Amino acid sequence: MRKLLKSTAIALIGALVIIGCKETKKQEDTDLNTDMTYGVNGISPTEVVEEVTIHPISHATAVLKWKDITIYVDPVGGAEAFEGQEAPDLILITDIHGDHFSTETLEALDTKKAKIMMPQAVADKMPDTFTPQIDVLNNGDSKERYDIKVEAIPMYNLREEAKEFHTKGRGNGYVLNMGDKRIYISGDTEDIPEMRNLKNIDIAFVCMNLPYTMTVESAADAVLEFKPKQVYPYHYRGKPDVGDVSKFKDLVNEGDSNIEVVQLDWYPEEDY
Repeated sequence: MRKLLKSTAIALIGALVIIGCKETKKQEDTDLNTDMTYGVNGISPTEVVEEVTIHPISHATAVLKWKDITIYVDPVGGAEAFEGQEAPDLILITDIHGDHFSTETLEALDTKKAKIMMPQAVADKMPDTFTPQIDVLNNGDSKERYDIKVEAIPMYNLREEAKEFHTKGRGNGYVLNMGDKRIYISGDTEDIPEMRNLKNIDIAFVCMNLPYTMTVESAADAVLEFKPKQVYPYHYRGKPDVGDVSKFKDLVNEGDSNIEVVQLDWYPEEDY
């Protein structure tokens, strides 16, 4: 009888220890999934949103990490801009302009294992050595790589005086379907119908600067229509205009307080 009681007590203690370990692990996982490291003035240089890590490089360039997959978005700035980052598995290029596309940077980076998705206009400017790695996606196309379905979304200007900057059909925005997450990257665009009609977007990177993209008012109005869970203003520096991201945040939150506006440090070398 004593042996039975002793065995029962040991089993109960073991069960409590296991439950305690599971609760500790659960709390650690929760902490990891919502971690945010703040930089100067409360601007976050890197953010972890559940299982997706977002690292801004500059302006329109970013590194996304999902599971063991590393994604470079519009890599420019030379290999030094990506120091400390893992080599890319997937590269997305939105357009032909120099703040989105740099053959010098691509040639300097370790891209041996990477698939590179781009519109035809960019592919036409790529060195032949990259041809086996290229997936051409034009507006409306989609392609799956590494369990990530990438959808090519139109990006273009609406204002008459700006239409020559980004003609419809030349460049791509992208929607990335990563597990249960949908991430939208606007590229250089205005508040086009294709943006306003997006559905079930968890994270949206939205541009805002003149004369090349759109005003903060137009950007906020579009965001309030397609209602992403989180929106990251990016590509907001330009000459002569610098997008007022604080005003953008106010406009969005006044219209819908459920949309979280997250400002990352896209210009670490500049006072923006």
